[in-house]
Amino acid sequence: MSETIFSKIIRREIPADIVYEDELCLAFNDIAPQAPVHILVIPKKAIAKLSEAESEDHALMGHLLLTVKRVAEQVGLTDYRTVINTGAEAGQTVFHMHLHILGGRPLDWPPG
Repeated sequence: MSETIFSKIIRREIPADIVYEDELCLAFNDIAPQAPVHILVIPKKAIAKLSEAESEDHALMGHLLLTVKRVAEQVGLTDYRTVINTGAEAGQTVFHMHLHILGGRPLDWPPG
């Protein structure tokens, strides 16, 4: 996987407003929020997109979802949307897998 802004955030080469961190992942506020609360949860392991996760990543994938729950509770969200964009045509712009937590207002579907 090539170098991304997220790998630089993990190494603390670029600042981020970090709201949660453990040995496997990092969560921080999105710099271009699409809702009043817009947090990204990223694995510290470099996985470009969800479709490139391997069976060995099984525990990590579960950990990321439970981290979404933990972070949402931490910031006071009871209703929120979790999104994983996989690939450029799906809207992925940074090719380091990440989960979006969106909340703080009613979210229509489809978005936009």
